[in-house]
Amino acid sequence: MANKKEIPYKIYLEEKELPTSWYNMRADMKTKPAPLIHPGTLQPLKFEDMQPIFCDELIKQELNNDDQFIPIPKEIMDFYRMYRPSPLIHAEFLEKALDTPAKIYYKFEGNNTSGSHKLNSAIAQAYYAKKQGLKGVTTETGAGQWGTALSMACAFFGLDCKVYMVKVSYEQKPFRREVMRTYGASVTPSPSMETAIGRKINEEHPGTTGSLGCAISEAVEVATSTPGYRYELGSVLNQVLLHQSVIGMETKAACDKYGIVPDIIIGCAGGGSNLGGLISPFMGEKLRGEADYRIIAVEPASCPSFTRGKFVYDFCDTGKVCPMAKMYTLGHDFIPSANHAGGLRYHGMSPVLSQLYHDGYMEAVSVEQTSVFAAAQLFARTEGILPAPESSHAIRVAIDEALKCKDKGEEKTIIFGLTGTGYFDMTAYQKYNDGEMSDYIPSDEDLEKGFASIPKVDL
Repeated sequence: MANKKEIPYKIYLEEKELPTSWYNMRADMKTKPAPLIHPGTLQPLKFEDMQPIFCDELIKQELNNDDQFIPIPKEIMDFYRMYRPSPLIHAEFLEKALDTPAKIYYKFEGNNTSGSHKLNSAIAQAYYAKKQGLKGVTTETGAGQWGTALSMACAFFGLDCKVYMVKVSYEQKPFRREVMRTYGASVTPSPSMETAIGRKINEEHPGTTGSLGCAISEAVEVATSTPGYRYELGSVLNQVLLHQSVIGMETKAACDKYGIVPDIIIGCAGGGSNLGGLISPFMGEKLRGEADYRIIAVEPASCPSFTRGKFVYDFCDTGKVCPMAKMYTLGHDFIPSANHAGGLRYHGMSPVLSQLYHDGYMEAVSVEQTSVFAAAQLFARTEGILPAPESSHAIRVAIDEALKCKDKGEEKTIIFGLTGTGYFDMTAYQKYNDGEMSDYIPSDEDLEKGFASIPKVDL
C-alpha cells in the first residue's frame, strides 16, 4: 500500500541514491550455501585452488560468507551511472487489461546497450580482470545476453573476450552474435571442434545442439590453457548474485521512497542471477525476521531444476572440468530440447538460491513456453516493451497471481523483474506467432538420463 505521496508511473531514483555497496545475502543466511568442492579430493575449494580459473578479487567475493556489504569500486560506479538507476514501473496498463485489483510493478533492466541485467556483473568482472593485469577472458553464453554484456564490458576496459555460445542459440540468434562481434569479441558455436572437450562431446553426442554445460567446459579449458586469461561466468556463482544485488537494492529504495510494500516478488530462474539480485534486500529482511514476503522463482517446464531437480553436489559443466556445487540440478549431462526457445537453459541453480529454496524461504513454479509467450505478447501490447523470453516467465506468473487477486477480490502488490528486451529473440516470437511453438515437458525417464550423470558424493 502507498502513503499519501503520489506514486509516479515510472519511479527513478536520483543518481546520488545509487547503492554504493553490494549486499551479500550469505551474511544473513543461517544455513550457508555449501562450498564448492574439488572434483578429485571432494574437499572445499581454497583460494589457491580457484586461481587458475577466476580473477583473484572475484575469488575473495566468491568465498565471502561474512561481510554483509562490499563497497563498489569507483570505476564500476562510474560505469553504472551510464544506465543506472533503472526504473521501477507501475504496470497500470497491464492491470487495466487484466481488470485486477492487484498493483503490479516491474523493475526494468533493459535500458542499456547490452539489453539486460547481465551488464551489472559483467562490468565488475571485467574491471577486476583489468585490475589484475590480464590480457583477456573467456565465457559461455546461452541466449546471448551474458555474452553481449561481457563483450561490451571488455571493450570498455580494452580486454580480449572469447565467447562460446550454445550452438542452437548461435544459429537462432545471429543478431545477438553480431552485437558481440561489434564489441570485439570472438564468438564460437558450442560444442566446437576447437577444444578437446568440444571434440569429445561432439563425438559422444553427434548432432547435439549444445548446452550451457558444454559451453562452460570449453570456455574453462581455453581460459586455463591460455596465459593471461581467466574464465568469467554470468550466473549461478555467489559473486554474480552479489553484483546483481544492485537491482534489488534500487527496487527496495524506490519502494521505501513511495511507501510501496510488496506482498509477492517474482523472478525468472535459470541459473539465478536476476532472481538473486532482485530479491536480495527483501530476502535479507526475511532472513533477519524484519519482514515477510512471498517470493516465487519461475522456471521453464522443459528445464525444471528447482521443481523436479535434485539438491545434491553436481558438476557445473558437462565436461567435468569445473568445481562441483551443491545445488538443485537435472544432471550435468542434461540438454534441453532443441525446441526450447525461452532461455533459462542451465541444468543447475545457484547454490545460494538452492539453499534458500531448500530451507523454505521461497517457492518455485514451472511454466510451459507457449503460455510464457502468450504472457509476453499481452505485456508487449499493454506496456509497450517487447520483453525478453526469460523474464516473460516472471510475467506469466505475475499475471496468474494478479488474476487470482481478481477472483478473490484481493488487492495485493506484486513486483517482478523484467530482465531486458527481446528484440534479438524474434525467431522465438516468430515461431509463437506462426503457431509452430510447442511445449516440451521432459518425462521422468528423460530426467533420469540426466540424473544418471550426477556423481555419488556423500558429504
